[in-house]
Amino acid sequence: MNNQNEDKKMIVTRFAPSPTGFLHIGGARTALFNYLFTKKNGGEFILRIDDTDIERSKKEYEVEMLKNLEVLGMKSDRPIVRQSERVEIYRGFIQKLIEQDFAYVSKEEKGERDEVIRFRNPNKKIIFDDLIRGRVEFQTNDLGDFVIAKSLDEPIYHLASIIDDYQFGITHLIRAEEHLSNTPRQILLLEAIGAPRPIYAHIPLVLAKDRSKLSKREGAVSVNEFLDGGYEPEAIVNYLALLGWHPSDDQEIFSFAELINRFELDRVQKGGAIWDIEKLDWINKEHLKNNKAKVFAEIRDLLIGKYPEVKLISKNSLNKITELIFERIVKVKDTEQILNSGEFDFFFSLPNYEVEGFLWKDKTDFKQTSERLGQVLVFLSDFDQEWTAEKIKETIWPITEKEGRGEVLWPFRFSLSGLQKSPDPFIIAEILGKEKTIKRIEKSIDLLNSKN
Repeated sequence: MNNQNEDKKMIVTRFAPSPTGFLHIGGARTALFNYLFTKKNGGEFILRIDDTDIERSKKEYEVEMLKNLEVLGMKSDRPIVRQSERVEIYRGFIQKLIEQDFAYVSKEEKGERDEVIRFRNPNKKIIFDDLIRGRVEFQTNDLGDFVIAKSLDEPIYHLASIIDDYQFGITHLIRAEEHLSNTPRQILLLEAIGAPRPIYAHIPLVLAKDRSKLSKREGAVSVNEFLDGGYEPEAIVNYLALLGWHPSDDQEIFSFAELINRFELDRVQKGGAIWDIEKLDWINKEHLKNNKAKVFAEIRDLLIGKYPEVKLISKNSLNKITELIFERIVKVKDTEQILNSGEFDFFFSLPNYEVEGFLWKDKTDFKQTSERLGQVLVFLSDFDQEWTAEKIKETIWPITEKEGRGEVLWPFRFSLSGLQKSPDPFIIAEILGKEKTIKRIEKSIDLLNSKN
């Protein structure tokens, strides 16, 4: 019986990972497409643990997978089911298949077992309609009498899976393209146990930029690594949704709720989805921008943890430092690396200057550099306006036009930070305040004069 026209039934989908490793990007994307489609249509999403591979299955992998899915926002609508707990049910189906001559015990001359249970292949053409790939036809002659169980208590994937799908009322099987070749076997088994077919939708594989199979170096790593690396869960979900699916317009940044509302299986592509870590970075930064208040609070907490003296500076200065860090990061966790590198130490303590660092490019004239900084010092000492980056720039700019932008701004910035690479000197000056800015310029002039 084919149920592909039974559209009025409540949609039920499942994601059924094997706990033989950590949840990878491809698996998470499959789970997401199932979840989005199901929630869009008011159905039920089920998580099932396919742990019939007793030797390779590990509880820690299962626990981590379920944790990852929950963090990403995908929880099962029913209690978690494990195939290892359903052996008696599978045994009953296997015995019935043998009794009805759909299967038989096969004596094996090769392999690990002397006996296995094989399905008696009717050698027929299988035709089904895939929601993504259209009409698909398979001639099953080449499959032979395929193995469905190692023993009465050891069903293999194909049999256990279709029994579960049947008993749990799965209406739609949304899975990776690599499972397309499994479909004819599974349809034959469904017919043998008298079960209706689910509706199939095989989504494209995730590929490297050269369209090769995704390697670990290219991004085929566990979801754990992205979460531990500091990517926002909603950004990961957003990016995964765009791996093989696209909306009807140019929108690329979505909340989870928006994805559920916009997702349509008929907008899933047939061709492989290309993995692009730069796109993930961009999406993550866009999500940070959309949650700026929360992100700024997290950055400030990290700043206070690194520099307790942050509590003594003005709120405006703290916000400016936070903004500088925000501009530099892709993930909030990047803040830790920036702070631990010491790049922002100069805001809280006098830099250790290397005198040669004051010189612009290949210039060697310490005296002239000192004189230019002296001009900056005079202008800023007489400064009586609001101490902001914009006003400081307006005050100093006439000197840069006269002496040269690099010749003035390079030593000015270096006098404030002591670094070859640092933020805009006008912003640094605003954050430091007038008193500290002038003191650092005076210190720098003294160092330059000592070289004359």
